[in-house]
Amino acid sequence: MDWADELKWDADGLIPAIAQEAGSGDVLMLAFMNREALARTLHTGQAVYWSRSRQRLWHKGEESGHFQQLHELRIDCDADVLLLKVTQLGHQPGIACHTGRHSCFYRRYADGQWQTVEPVLQDPAQIYRR
Repeated sequence: MDWADELKWDADGLIPAIAQEAGSGDVLMLAFMNREALARTLHTGQAVYWSRSRQRLWHKGEESGHFQQLHELRIDCDADVLLLKVTQLGHQPGIACHTGRHSCFYRRYADGQWQTVEPVLQDPAQIYRR
């Protein structure tokens, strides 16, 4: 992957990857990729990330069924962040967050505190029964 050498990987060999819904433009989540995750994403057409907590590759949706179909891959001006334009598959409307919400960015700062502004679309206990 010569083109991957143009990316600025951190000391752990990772790069931040933002998943954005292709249709709505909603920012769904932030994860990390290593070279293998990026290669698998491009090969399969579905998002594969590096899970820092599990210390392994993580095919988004492998447990929940909420896969991310890749439409477009971009890098930022500094080549140190990836942007994946995806369709969130599975439950409709799409659930990207392990809390059962559409987006991981469901809390907004207002009036000196974090306020939840997006509803739970499906109980996580039902999502992760598999």
